Amino acid sequence: MRSPQFQTYIAPARSRPQIWRLLLGILLCLAVYIAWVAGMLAALWALTGSGGFRGWADTILQGRTAYGTQILLLTFLGMALGPMLAARLLHRRNAGSLFGRGAVVVRDFVIAAGLVALVFGVATALWLLSYDAVPNLDWKVWLTLLPLSLLGLLIQTGAEELVFRGYLQQQLAVRFRSPVLWMVLPSLLFGAVHYDPETAAANVWLMMAAAAAFGLVAADLTAVTGSLGAAWGFHFANNVAAILIVSLDGTLSGLSLFKTPYGADDAQMLPRLIAIDLLVLTFTWALVRRALRR
Repeated sequence: MRSPQFQTYIAPARSRPQIWRLLLGILLCLAVYIAWVAGMLAALWALTGSGGFRGWADTILQGRTAYGTQILLLTFLGMALGPMLAARLLHRRNAGSLFGRGAVVVRDFVIAAGLVALVFGVATALWLLSYDAVPNLDWKVWLTLLPLSLLGLLIQTGAEELVFRGYLQQQLAVRFRSPVLWMVLPSLLFGAVHYDPETAAANVWLMMAAAAAFGLVAADLTAVTGSLGAAWGFHFANNVAAILIVSLDGTLSGLSLFKTPYGADDAQMLPRLIAIDLLVLTFTWALVRRALRR
């Protein structure tokens, strides 16, 4: 069953639901994102010259320094622009229809982010009692960077939600009745873009599965509430905890107060911790879902 809210949310996508439009839209999203990143790199080249460019590019790709991570987060502006252009140019609908009603988006974002912050705050405190966190940024530097860091995460999480829970989920939902195609498929694609064997080594499939599980949670919240607000708030609070508070060593650790004493490639530690994270994710999803259905 699709909620009335979700039916209202996907209604603007019904006028032009053809698959060829969606496929062209995906290509447009990729082209815009690549062009945006290329433009940022060209600007970086102009500012640093050929001598400093390679060092800066490596720093951005690795996300292990504060400024490198912030620049990396800004590349997601291109990802956000892609689906908005696709909605306007290929489907002849307002880009705002990807988000849902403004008041609902804001309300659901705040509720979801607040509940996730509460649960993840407790989970992080329990983790700190069990493991020795590795200090990363000085807290004064961290506070100075915090406004831009939060803005960067707002852009990054919003861009991913626009692509996977906005554009893809909407367009697939008006074309197909089966949730396997409009919920599960975008979630699997979301997991696939987290493929990083160089960082995660043998754990890469577990990391992808965890990302896909998050995608399912976000897809369900979008289907229940009829807006991107809940999924975006959930994603934002999750990434604040994972990128700004305690980051996994070697993965976007440039802006965090602490790092874990293990990396994504730890074959003994990661599987157990991912299983715990999935339990926390499931509990938090149920809590948010219950709060927003009232």
